Amino acid sequence: MEVDRRRGAGRQPLAQINVTPLVDVMLVLLIIFMVTAPMMEKGLDVNLPQVGKAPDLAAQQEPLIVSVTRGGGLAVGAQAVANVERLEAVLKQQLAGRKDPEVFLKADKDVPYGAVVEVMAAVRGAGVNKLGMVAEPK
Repeated sequence: MEVDRRRGAGRQPLAQINVTPLVDVMLVLLIIFMVTAPMMEKGLDVNLPQVGKAPDLAAQQEPLIVSVTRGGGLAVGAQAVANVERLEAVLKQQLAGRKDPEVFLKADKDVPYGAVVEVMAAVRGAGVNKLGMVAEPK
């Protein structure tokens, strides 16, 4: 029995994870990311061709904003509109000459749902395919 104890027959095996290779790999990855990160921000130096006349991106027209107030008032941008029936004509006038017009609808949260749907129908009737809703973030 004395001999068995010296050999370690009664001991449990040592089960430990060697984390040294894991730390080595992580440090190598950290160095790689630190070296390549500035290259990703910098990009490549490219000589761009020059064009005679190009459209100015800043000069493109902003999308129209149709506002519906709590009392039922309507406005297209800063121009007040008398009623929903008149809204379609005003939108057609302001969107004339624009290709692929875009309109944002900004309605008060207390406006009845039916009134908002009527305004949306008038916007669609003016030929607008892109209609976005404006909301406050929570």
